[in-house]
Amino acid sequence: MSERLGTLEELPQDYRDQMVAAGVAPLWPMMRNVLPHGAPRPMTRVGHWSFPAVRPLLLRAGELTPVEKAERRVLVLSDPGRGSGAMQATATIYLGLQLLLPGESAPAHRHTPSAVRIVVEGQGGYTVVDGERLPMEPGDLVLTPGGEWHDHGHDGDKPVIWLDALDLPLFVQLEGSYAIEGDLQAQRNRPDASQVEYSAAGLAPSRRPGRGTRRYPMMRYPWAATEAALRQMAAFGEGIAELDYINPETGEDVLPALGFTAMMLKADQVEAPPLRSCSSAFHVIAGSGRSEIDGQVIDWGPKDTFTAPVFARIRHEAESEALLVRIHDRPLQEKLGYYEERAR
Repeated sequence: MSERLGTLEELPQDYRDQMVAAGVAPLWPMMRNVLPHGAPRPMTRVGHWSFPAVRPLLLRAGELTPVEKAERRVLVLSDPGRGSGAMQATATIYLGLQLLLPGESAPAHRHTPSAVRIVVEGQGGYTVVDGERLPMEPGDLVLTPGGEWHDHGHDGDKPVIWLDALDLPLFVQLEGSYAIEGDLQAQRNRPDASQVEYSAAGLAPSRRPGRGTRRYPMMRYPWAATEAALRQMAAFGEGIAELDYINPETGEDVLPALGFTAMMLKADQVEAPPLRSCSSAFHVIAGSGRSEIDGQVIDWGPKDTFTAPVFARIRHEAESEALLVRIHDRPLQEKLGYYEERAR
């Protein structure tokens, strides 16, 4: 097959004009743009958001804009490849840092995209999902799946900040993104499921005939439990310690389109994963290090966030013990049947 395909300019002007009038266009001049040979050509570029740089801007947003005028007071992390204001950190992942001040509440709503909150700092914040009150402690991962009512509140005395990760770009592309507002939810008078039904790995509530399970039985994944499991794995395993966040009833990823993986690197440990077809975002819970992504070097520290496009060549090196959460779209790609890993 010819490497060079015909161009639009090679066609007669009168023919091009007739195609425009008929609402059609030739495929061959555009084919390599949408079907490049060998691998995709991503628009996404490596991004890095330093928390010490973003935090003052987020706190000033709290001074400038009351939550009543914002609904959700968020600074969006925009993909450098798409430019400032882009509602995407990668092609499929939306990221934003959200602020809630003491005494504030963010109104209840539900929407078609699914979201996860990774708590960055602060005490006293909580999220209510379908009546279940979920404490928000640093490092916790809190689900607000598509279609579930949720609101946020703050009983503490200092700002609470968390990282929002949504599959919003997918729903925008599908023209299926919308939200419905409602009143603050009545809260059930009991601890959340992570403290009751799913407090230990490998154990779930006893099955009874005819009794189904909730699609999202566990909405909060406490960081204390995640870190303890990572440390146990690091003590007895080889390579870096990695744990996927999963639905405790089914073993599947916590959300249909996005996956979440906790990582632990010991001081001076190096990780060079295979080339993955999924895009990824890395949020640093603790520690510091350096990552080289497609030749670009990122020096990261606690609470920073950085991204990698599809099939990126990645090398992580921890300067101190480092704990991270990787956000990725592997679950979506596996459902579509094209997730792939290639040797470096």
